[in-house]
Amino acid sequence: MPLIMAEPGWPLIPREVLPAPVEPARVRSRRAATTTAPSGKQLSVFGVEAVDPSLADLAGLLAGPGTLGRMGGTARVAVRVDAAWRVHVLVEELVSRGLVVNWHPVAEGSRDEPPADLIAVPIDDEPVDDEPAPEEPAVEELPVEEVADDTVVEPEPAGGKPAELAYEPPKAGQDGQDGQGGEGAPPVAFEVRTAYSSRLNGLARGWPPPSGRLFLNGPRLRLWVAAAGSPRPQGYALGLNPDGLLDKAIDDALARVGLAGTIQAGPAYVIAGRRRLARLAELIGERPAAAPARLWPGSAAA
Repeated sequence: MPLIMAEPGWPLIPREVLPAPVEPARVRSRRAATTTAPSGKQLSVFGVEAVDPSLADLAGLLAGPGTLGRMGGTARVAVRVDAAWRVHVLVEELVSRGLVVNWHPVAEGSRDEPPADLIAVPIDDEPVDDEPAPEEPAVEELPVEEVADDTVVEPEPAGGKPAELAYEPPKAGQDGQDGQGGEGAPPVAFEVRTAYSSRLNGLARGWPPPSGRLFLNGPRLRLWVAAAGSPRPQGYALGLNPDGLLDKAIDDALARVGLAGTIQAGPAYVIAGRRRLARLAELIGERPAAAPARLWPGSAAA
């Protein structure tokens, strides 16, 4: 006769072997799960805090003065900026998206033939010319005590000077206050550009966007402000590409996110009005450390 559980002698499972009881899951309402800003305001759906960075954000540079280059199955984005602090901010933003970035100073007004990148090459890796270098005339060596200003000239190390980092941005103040050029100094500009990459093919295939398909959210506007944003007496200006091919699409895209403005000389898209400027500051997020306070939307000095 088979045993049943009511009969004595049934092999009961010890309590120590049983797993701990599982508490029932608590269902959180959507209102309670909504992320809020530190100040208590709900974050904007299109702001930088609510959207993860992506390669599609480089559309913000192309909506402004940026240019798109294609080579084979790769693409790159380049933009000319007028201040060293913009180089710092853009390099940080682009590298955070997994891109290789380089920069070089350019002479203002020479868009056709930019100079070569400032990349230091170790002495051992320098190319050797086929023709022998001409012999230099012998120079009489002076003893150390006869060198002017009592300067002791030490020989270079055998390996030569170490190569500098090719991607190190310029110092924020080297081109004048806030990067706008010092008094009496020639105007300085820089070009920031990504390396050619197949990862940018998706952006290249969809650019320029069809009419009504351009979308500008917080991360894209942040790159645009970092590259070509500046305050004006009439409001805040975002630099545009001189060809004007996307002016209508840009106007429609900015109006859809509450930043309707006007195209003015520069060329630039000028956003005016306290509410619109507050909206712009909300979308692009906090000011980067390298950006001057007076040039970033939403700062006390802007």
